Amino acid sequence: MYFNNPEDVIALTSQWKGERFPDGRPKVPDFYLDEIRKMTLEELWKPIFVQGYENQFLAMPSLHPEFKEDGSLNCKMIGRAVTAAYAPTRPDLAAYTRSLADAKGMSGTPNQWVIDSLGDRDVAVIDMYDKIYKGTFLGGNLTTAVKTRTHTGGAVIWGGIRDIEQMKKVDGINVYYRGIDPTPIRDFTLLSFNGPVRLGQGEHAAVCLPGDIVYGCSGGVLFIPPQLVVEVVENGVKTQVKDIFGFEMIAQNRFTTAQIDLNVWTEEMLDLLVDFIKTDPRGAEYRDLDWSHEYALARAGGDGGQSAL
Repeated sequence: MYFNNPEDVIALTSQWKGERFPDGRPKVPDFYLDEIRKMTLEELWKPIFVQGYENQFLAMPSLHPEFKEDGSLNCKMIGRAVTAAYAPTRPDLAAYTRSLADAKGMSGTPNQWVIDSLGDRDVAVIDMYDKIYKGTFLGGNLTTAVKTRTHTGGAVIWGGIRDIEQMKKVDGINVYYRGIDPTPIRDFTLLSFNGPVRLGQGEHAAVCLPGDIVYGCSGGVLFIPPQLVVEVVENGVKTQVKDIFGFEMIAQNRFTTAQIDLNVWTEEMLDLLVDFIKTDPRGAEYRDLDWSHEYALARAGGDGGQSAL
C-alpha cells in the first residue's frame, strides 16, 4: 500500500533524476514552475501528448477564474502534486490505515493527513471517487490551511467541496472540484497516499503521480510528468515565438494557415523565423533558442506533411 513512503515514491517516479523532497517526490526547480506560469495549456500539452502521455488533462470548474474581466491574470495554479486516493469506508481497511497514520504521528481525519503534509507550492490531487454528497474534501477551514501551507498552491478534488462562500474569500490559491454540497465529509477511508491517482471517468480520465507539475487554467488541469518539464518548457517557448511569427506571416499573406500548421517547417520558413527573431523586437526574448533540431527535421524530409497537433 502506498502510504507516503519515500522508497515507494522514488521507485514510482524513477525516471526523474534530479533533486527530491524528503517524502521522495521529485523536486522540479522553482524556475520551471515560474516559466510554466507564463505558458498556455496548448503549449504545455503538445510536448507530452506526442510522447504518449495522452491522459494528462481533465476539464474541471475552479474556485477562482484564471483571468479577470479585463483579461489580466487572476489566479493560475502551478505546483507540485501530493496525491491521495479514497474509497467508501470499510472497518478493517479503515483500522489498518489508521494504524499506519498513528505510526507516523498523524492525527485528525484521513483528509487532514494529506493537508498537514503540504509544503510550499504543493497541490493536493485527490481522487475522492466522485463522492460529492458527504464527500466534501475541502471547506473553509481546510482551504485556509492549504493557503497557509502552500502559499500559491491549491487542490484538485475529484469529489466535493463545501463552504463555497468562505472558500472564495481565500485569495492566491485555486481549487478545482467536481461538485458542491453542504454536507460534511463522512464515510470514507484512505486507499493510498502519494501513489498513482486517477481522476475522471473512461476516456476522459487523467492520471497523476506524486511530484507531477499541476497546471490549472480556465478549462481544467494538466498533469506534467517531472522528467518532461525541461523539454516541455523549451518546446513551449518555441511554440510561443512560432505563433507570433506565424500570425504575422498569415496577416502579410506570405504563408497559408496550412503551411504554418505543419508540424515540421521547411528550411525556408525556419530561415525567415530566425531572421524575424533576430530583427523584430517581439523576438528579443527568444534569441537564445537553438533551432538546430528543427533544421535537422526539415532536411530529413519532415513528417510527411502532417499538421501540427
